Amino acid sequence: MHLCKKASLYPFLFLSSLRVRDLMHSGVIKESQKPLWFDVYTAFPPKREPLYVKSSKRIWPQKRDDHVPEIFYKEDEIRAKFFKVYGIESRPFDLSKTYFLSTCQRFVDKYSELESRGDVNPENLFEETAKALLAAGVLLRRVGGTGVRAKRTGPVLDEAVEQKDPTEASEEQEQSVPTESSTPS
Repeated sequence: MHLCKKASLYPFLFLSSLRVRDLMHSGVIKESQKPLWFDVYTAFPPKREPLYVKSSKRIWPQKRDDHVPEIFYKEDEIRAKFFKVYGIESRPFDLSKTYFLSTCQRFVDKYSELESRGDVNPENLFEETAKALLAAGVLLRRVGGTGVRAKRTGPVLDEAVEQKDPTEASEEQEQSVPTESSTPS
């Protein structure tokens, strides 16, 4: 059963009139402060007490099975692979700068740029992106691995590599020479 707006006002007035009456008896509300409708309600009370019956029909529908599709972008695959290979950045993001780009975002942008050109083979695109960022001065460190060492070039470095510590050379010789106990009999 649906009640009209007038009918829904009756319980409010009835309960409000009781509250106002009780507040006037206790002295909280003075006779001069009573609301205008109070005298009208006491002079013309409703013929029968208002009754509010709740409808049996639910206003809100039952639980609906709304399937929300997953939002998955192509960049998400690149980011997932980036974080798997290179991990999370050690330095915090500087959000005070409006044009701040994280290393991951730079990687994704460069990856998309190289992919749109079509110069690089799709299988090597991830590694080529890392090389391009390294050439641009962005250092990437793999998770759980040691850093990549650059090839040593130059006469001074070559001489330093050739001149080994004599103790290291003797240890290498001992390891490479088979002993009698190591040969099978």
